[in-house]
Amino acid sequence: MVMELLLRDVKDSDLSIFFMQQVDQKSNYMAAFTAKDPADRGTFWAHWQKIMTDATILIQTIICCGQVAGYVLSYENESKPEVSYWLGEEYWGKGIASWALAEFLKHNNLTRPIYARVAKDNLGSRRVLEKCGFELLNTSTGFANARGCEIEELLLSLSQ
Repeated sequence: MVMELLLRDVKDSDLSIFFMQQVDQKSNYMAAFTAKDPADRGTFWAHWQKIMTDATILIQTIICCGQVAGYVLSYENESKPEVSYWLGEEYWGKGIASWALAEFLKHNNLTRPIYARVAKDNLGSRRVLEKCGFELLNTSTGFANARGCEIEELLLSLSQ
C-alpha cells in the first residue's frame, strides 16, 4: 500500500486532533519534555494561538492518506533555529516523520546550523533526526514533565 503524504499549512480544525494526540500517555512519555498538564485544554489553545500568530515560527500539518497525522515546525530557542515534530501514535514506525522532516527542511530556507532535541531513550525520534542528517552535539539533563523527573536529553545539529 502506497501512503499519500503531504505537508500543508495548519488549519484551525487541525488543533483538536493535535490536542487528542497530545493527551496520549505513551506519546507524552516518549516526547518527555511536554506541557505540565497536557489535558489542560485552555493552556493548549492559548499556546497554539501564540504559535500560529508568531511570524518566526514555521509550522505545517503532516497529512497521511487524507488524515492529520501530526505536525512539523521550526522556532527559535536562544536565537538558534530548532525543529520539532509530533505524530499521533498510530503513525509511528512508518517513515512518516522522517519524510515530513526531510520535506520540511528541503522546502523551508532555514538558517544552518539547525538544532533538535530528543530524550535520550526516544530511539525512534533520534533515528528520524539521524536519517535527516542531524548529528549528535552533546547531552544534558532536563526536567521532563511527562515523566516527573530529570532525564538525559540529546542535542543534535544539522549543518548542511
